[in-house]
Amino acid sequence: MSDPISDSMKWASALSTRPFLEAAVEEVVMQAQAMLQARADVGFVFISSAFASEFSRLLPLLQDKLPDVPLVGCSGGGVIGVTLRDKVLEVEGEPALGLTLAHLPGVQVKPFHIIGDELPDLDSPPHTWADLIGVAIAEQPQIILFADPFSAKINDLLQGLDYAYPQAAKIGGLASSGMLGGSSGLFCNQRFYREGTVGVALSGNIAIDTIVAQGCRPIGQPYWVTEGERNIILGLKQDDGSGDVTATCPGSRTPLELLQNLVQGLDEGDRELAAQENRIFIGIAQNEFKQTLDQGDFLIRTLMGVDPRLGAIALGDRIRPGQRIQFHLRDSETSADDLEMLLKRYRQSRLASSFDGEPRSQPSGALMFACLGRGEALYGEPNFDSQLFSEYVGDVPVTGFFCNGEIGPVGSSTFLHGYTSVFGICRTKDEPER
Repeated sequence: MSDPISDSMKWASALSTRPFLEAAVEEVVMQAQAMLQARADVGFVFISSAFASEFSRLLPLLQDKLPDVPLVGCSGGGVIGVTLRDKVLEVEGEPALGLTLAHLPGVQVKPFHIIGDELPDLDSPPHTWADLIGVAIAEQPQIILFADPFSAKINDLLQGLDYAYPQAAKIGGLASSGMLGGSSGLFCNQRFYREGTVGVALSGNIAIDTIVAQGCRPIGQPYWVTEGERNIILGLKQDDGSGDVTATCPGSRTPLELLQNLVQGLDEGDRELAAQENRIFIGIAQNEFKQTLDQGDFLIRTLMGVDPRLGAIALGDRIRPGQRIQFHLRDSETSADDLEMLLKRYRQSRLASSFDGEPRSQPSGALMFACLGRGEALYGEPNFDSQLFSEYVGDVPVTGFFCNGEIGPVGSSTFLHGYTSVFGICRTKDEPER
């Protein structure tokens, strides 16, 4: 008879800040194995850019100590993990190595490497995208991705994976060198890559809950896009209930005019914030049918620039007439409040008893992918996001890295984000109702 405790999902996270790679590998492997006390079915490894000249040596050192463990990961501008004192740390700008080992009974593990230039056409059927991963569509695996920022064609890949696996969580981040012009690294099994995307598909008795904290709050009110081309918004109007959102409809005005009027109507503190560089963002509503839009209902995109002659604004994504947008502000307080709101919501929905009285599976481990623009540079203190996570979710092993872009869902689709912290909280599936 099997032991239900030994057959349960387990995660162990380890972090080393030793400046020599051999010593760091020794420390994280020893620490993670001591914590896991079970067979490791997969490992996630993150290494800081301080070790850039030694990226190619990492996997041979790990494989020597973990010969039968599939390993995936990448380099980051910083590394997040658990120290020997069971404290989650975000190490930025210093040598660091993070390792997570997971015991996943009832889960099939499929690592993969994808070349950006070999992606199918976006009109290809779902099975061509599933063939890239090597997991049947019916499995709807949980997918964790690490990609090179320049060669992965990550937006096309995410769109294709959403098409093939619409029910699957997809999380991860873009590898980072942490320095201008530095090279990043990707790791998958025994191979070191500079290009493409590496990842792992987890099928079977596993679920990944996602928290995507975009760190912005809406200001003003939503507008309909009446005229737009590619990533340029040319006309906006307030929702008057008429349903007319064409460029010639009454009330259509230039976005720059509306933005200027909005900023003038803000309180003094928000006006000063809006005047700073990279503080105003644009949220694109993800639910076309929701009448009242709240914080968290938007995909946040960067305001790239304005054209005073046309009154147009450019954003970091495509836009089309008929979509709803709302201007947003970002600062450290807003970022903290946004993450706290999402963590409170998660604790109430997952960590408390379910409404129907059925027990819910609890988190076993978590992966954290944070933008290089967050961390100590944003908050003025270290470990802010990870400590807030631990405060609300509890003593859950966390590992991850600081990214050049973060991957996570908003609404029913998966996107590449900026200035975001994405958490993937791993657990067994809930027992079906009897």
